[in-house]
Amino acid sequence: MTATPCPIKKWQSLTSMFFDQASTLSGKPLLYAKKGGKWQHLTWAQTAEQVARLAAALEALGVRAGDRVVIVSENRPEWLIADFAVMALGAISVPAYTTYTARDHLHILENSGAKAAIVSTKTLARTFLKAAHQSDDLEHTITMEEVKLEQSLNVTVHQWDTALAAQEPDVSKYRSLAQSVSRHDIACLIYTSGTGGAPKGVMIHHGAILHNSEAAAIVFNDLGLKDNAFLSFLPLSHAYEHTAGQCWPLTIGAEIWYAENLDKLAANMAEAKPTVMVVVPRLFEMLRTRISRAILKGGGRKADFFNRAIELGTKKFKAEEPLSLKEKAENLFLDLTVRRKVKKQFGGRLKALVSGGAPLAPDVGMFFTSLGLPLLQGYGQTESGPIISVNPPAAPKIHTVGTLLSNTEVKIADDGEILVRGELVMKGYWHDERSTAKTLVDGWLHTGDVGRFDDDGHLEITDRKKDIIVNAGGDNVSPQRIEGMLALEDEIAQAMVYGDKKPHLVGLIVPDMDWLRDWAKENGKSGGFEVLRDDPDLKKALDAAVTRVNKRLSNLEKVRKFALAKEAFTIENEQMTPTLKLRRHIVSDVYRDTLEGLYH
Repeated sequence: MTATPCPIKKWQSLTSMFFDQASTLSGKPLLYAKKGGKWQHLTWAQTAEQVARLAAALEALGVRAGDRVVIVSENRPEWLIADFAVMALGAISVPAYTTYTARDHLHILENSGAKAAIVSTKTLARTFLKAAHQSDDLEHTITMEEVKLEQSLNVTVHQWDTALAAQEPDVSKYRSLAQSVSRHDIACLIYTSGTGGAPKGVMIHHGAILHNSEAAAIVFNDLGLKDNAFLSFLPLSHAYEHTAGQCWPLTIGAEIWYAENLDKLAANMAEAKPTVMVVVPRLFEMLRTRISRAILKGGGRKADFFNRAIELGTKKFKAEEPLSLKEKAENLFLDLTVRRKVKKQFGGRLKALVSGGAPLAPDVGMFFTSLGLPLLQGYGQTESGPIISVNPPAAPKIHTVGTLLSNTEVKIADDGEILVRGELVMKGYWHDERSTAKTLVDGWLHTGDVGRFDDDGHLEITDRKKDIIVNAGGDNVSPQRIEGMLALEDEIAQAMVYGDKKPHLVGLIVPDMDWLRDWAKENGKSGGFEVLRDDPDLKKALDAAVTRVNKRLSNLEKVRKFALAKEAFTIENEQMTPTLKLRRHIVSDVYRDTLEGLYH
């Protein structure tokens, strides 16, 4: 079989790609952001000049090839400028979430050995600098907003505008320097939670991201790779947005518009008129609720037309039987009315909504597909650049995660685990040879996911071997770490955290029986756990313990609600293994209704 040719140029590094594109597309708008209530843009040439200025500023601070530079910022033009300025020196970007606590930042600073950092707002700098002050390796921090310090810290703080103004925008110098960077060199360290607890730095090389971008260009070539606009709103610290929402648009010469925030996303879509959006299932769930509520609230014929559009759109997509002539005419009418209005809410130019980061519920996918919105689910993980597969626009299957990207090998192990090989696979985990050896075996990435291929070569994910929670926003959370912290509290003997594909975490708790006995005596309560389980005072006492733990966790890790288990998790009831590890799937099945009830 002949391989499909790549419709874009194959570059040797991300920086070569960027400076090459900036030279070719110099006067075209690239980055859009709202300032003072109005959209303002930077051209490719202006962006390249900013990259060169910041690269020179970092170089003046002693940053050299191979050094690590942390980036802490919300999505904005400066994020991309910082990322490419770091890579322009042959250095390594280390994206960090804006939701990180000082403790999280300190772990990343200590693990990565970062020499410098770039931070956006005063608020983020306040948290980050608490960690920076405790770091032995970090020497410099550049802040996009001016930060006034009352006392000197163990790190020198510089202001973005001042640092850039002191440098000449020698674009040709860094374009030449980019030639010394290869596809094998590490571009970024993206930290992801592992079963061991502390986040691990995934070493993603230039070739992995370019592999994803080139393969995506092949998949979407039929939709047109010219004159595209991406609306960026998922965190750029997430591998999915970093590759698909930033680097891929650059390779095809697209515009990138930065959404203000989630609350203004609907207005931003109407203004930016994106052709492509990189999204997570949680957004679709929210939008489905919002659209349905708005339509059905009006009732009458509008609601009838809306429901009929979904009914006929679903029937047409499934193609189990053809639409009748009457239904075809009716469906055409609904295209011109209902579906046109829905598409207009998304800007009216959408070619594709690409969903990843977490599994998409088939009914949610069908809802948008039936309304004429091209929704394509994909699959991957940070360790694979991150994209492994995606549904092709010409033949999507909503219940699958699509077909493999070109130049990607996948085999299904004897136990059903999905194994991946190719340029997209990471170099390993930073300073963690043990985890690397477990995950990369003979060149194959062990994903921890279980799946199978259907007759058409579409990949289906059927289970997850690893106990990592992927929430509705696509963020990875290690439940064992949180459960361990809960179980260390005097009041709690055992805990299980739940929240796969959910907006937040909830938990199941077994009280410590010795503590419970003392608590009951001190509070004049009688009876054992079976009697006290529904006592509101007991719930309040345990809530205090959970709150103490939550104070030490990031927002993503906090347990928002909890319920009490009916009994301890034991080997006898098969909720624990002989080595006293939690059988998560069994406990989840036993308490499914209780846990799901915590989200209502």
